[in-house]
Amino acid sequence: MPASSLDALCQDVVACRRCPRLVEWRETVAAQRRAAYSSEVYWGRPVPGFGDPAARLVVVGLAPAAHGGNRTGRIFTGDRSGEWLWAALWRAGLATQPESVSAADGLQAVGTWVTAVVRCAPPGNRPTPQERDNCLPYLEQELALLPARAVLALGGFAYEACCRVLGVTKRPAFGHGVEVPTDRGISIVCSYHPSQQNTFTGRLTEEMLDAAVRRAWALADGQAAGKARAGRAPRRPRSAALYEPVELGP
Repeated sequence: MPASSLDALCQDVVACRRCPRLVEWRETVAAQRRAAYSSEVYWGRPVPGFGDPAARLVVVGLAPAAHGGNRTGRIFTGDRSGEWLWAALWRAGLATQPESVSAADGLQAVGTWVTAVVRCAPPGNRPTPQERDNCLPYLEQELALLPARAVLALGGFAYEACCRVLGVTKRPAFGHGVEVPTDRGISIVCSYHPSQQNTFTGRLTEEMLDAAVRRAWALADGQAAGKARAGRAPRRPRSAALYEPVELGP
């Protein structure tokens, strides 16, 4: 049964255990931890979307990072990809700060909701088709609950999923800057994913990501410049109290 609100949907996501392989992996990573984070309690559960409940732009990634969102409990938080994404959103006026290091760092999104196709960190960052399909209803519900007018798809995996959810049957080949209108009135803008593989090699630069964010926001907000309105106050995100990390193992 579809959730009636974003908060209810987030709780449904956090409680999900539909994919045994992902449940085992996310909890194993959370129990063993990386040495650099050995003193932290990992989130170790599915990671819900995060942002402005009045968002007109939805940013969609692949999945939480094993030692990023799976550790912090917030999507694109605590990893290099998140550093790139939130800095770009901040430069466009769509975030209140450029850093995203923990769920308690005070970051707020403006007019934007950030989410992923798959909600659990997958082994090797490679979810199976069945795991993707198990998660797609969550993305469908987010787009139904948000007043979104544009989606920024980070990477080919996210692009394909967004096309499936939005009913695009004849999709152009993925490429950075590709734009696809949909019958739902929600435009898709493509960007290379801000993974280290892409940013370290120069396949994706800050200028390229900034341009994709600006274009997606221009389509979402109907502004030629693609900038958030001056003086617009960000909405406070949902309370993090519902999603406090729990100890999963020694």
